[in-house]
Amino acid sequence: MQIQFSGGAGGDVTGSLHIVEAGGRRFLLDCGMIQGDANAERRNLLPFDFDPESMDAVLISHAHIDHIGRLPLLVKRGYRGPIYAQRATADLMPIMLLDAAGIQEGDAERFNRRLRSGQQPMEPLYTRRDVEQCLSLIQACEDQTDIDLGEGVVMHLHEAGHILGACSIELRHGGKTLLFSGDLGPRNTPILRDPAPPTSADLVLLESTYGDRLHRDKAMTISEMGEILDTAARTGGKVIIPAFAVGRTQELLYWMAQYYEEWNLRMFRIFIDSPMAIKVIDVYERNKDLFDEHAREVWQKKPNPFSMPNLTLSESVEDSQAINEVRGPAIIIAGSGMANAGRVLHHLRHHLPNPTTQVCIVGYQGYGTLGRRLVDGAKTVRIHGRDVPVKATVHTLGGLSAHADQKGLTDWYGEIKNRPPVVLVHGEDKAREAMAAKLAELYGADVDLAMPGETRTV
Repeated sequence: MQIQFSGGAGGDVTGSLHIVEAGGRRFLLDCGMIQGDANAERRNLLPFDFDPESMDAVLISHAHIDHIGRLPLLVKRGYRGPIYAQRATADLMPIMLLDAAGIQEGDAERFNRRLRSGQQPMEPLYTRRDVEQCLSLIQACEDQTDIDLGEGVVMHLHEAGHILGACSIELRHGGKTLLFSGDLGPRNTPILRDPAPPTSADLVLLESTYGDRLHRDKAMTISEMGEILDTAARTGGKVIIPAFAVGRTQELLYWMAQYYEEWNLRMFRIFIDSPMAIKVIDVYERNKDLFDEHAREVWQKKPNPFSMPNLTLSESVEDSQAINEVRGPAIIIAGSGMANAGRVLHHLRHHLPNPTTQVCIVGYQGYGTLGRRLVDGAKTVRIHGRDVPVKATVHTLGGLSAHADQKGLTDWYGEIKNRPPVVLVHGEDKAREAMAAKLAELYGADVDLAMPGETRTV
């Protein structure tokens, strides 16, 4: 097997995409969107460094947009083969991709309304019609089952514990095994089963998002969230949480149900202001067999996380706008997770100037995004063409990350008994370098940092 690194290499955390050749067939591992500032996102418009029509299949690790977001573009440019995804991932993909297309179409429409003389009109990266064609190619499959990809190539999916349906992808051919970690979650993540590495491999492509740090202890994070909510209750302020629609929103609701009494949540109105997250909740409800044992107990014994008595699911634009009229303490969970699009921008613009507002950052914030600027302590940010002063208190709750930290990643690798060579992907260079040093120190592992265009042979 030969692997060529394309996206999510060279220090990029987003845009996951790798090319595998085996048995005379060609496969893509993921086809993700590049996210970040405007310069980063313009790279999505560039041609792929391969012919889309030459690919035989696409293998998807999970449904986050930085792993699936260019699939409709791939189809638009000629790909017609199957797209394999674990069944919960297959359920989530229409939600994610139709939302992404809507954002692309909306951005193009707004740009073209303000078109100046001599400017070229903007075309969306892809449309909802392109997404529909892409969705027709998805083949849902189960984890822990061998899937024949033809010419002696076999795929096996392993639980990755990152979001619902997330898997590591094992490819076998000619007596060799390639293991692509996908995005790995921490052990004991609410709702999800723990990551499950295979026993051996000949080469591992390992994510390294948090390869240079350890997350805060979960108990400390829960305690900090309680303190933030106590402050908001006393001041009557709003708690704004930019959250990814898949995974993070559902985990936050889980913790709120778990600590409903301890956090005195009866005092708050709780809003999920994300049509996409609301659709994702339905997918979680349909796939409860993928929950871990403790989550099933919470659903039986505590307030149902998805139907707490003071929880409002805000679907329409009017519902969203009405939240700003709410008086007293409220929790607003809204997309997007990096605060670079979506309804959370409306709430941040409205509430960042208020010193009683608490902003909770609960996930990775890509370079150039509004969320990253808030984390880095910006005193003023630009939202919808306006400069907005930041007088709110901004908290970073690292213990809620859906990515394993350095110890989680090294422990996962340590369970692979034959200690295969590793290529680090999906991480900034600082994180990858620290991760490489730690793997070499602990296990004597042979570690490389993936660069775009480089190849490896197994």
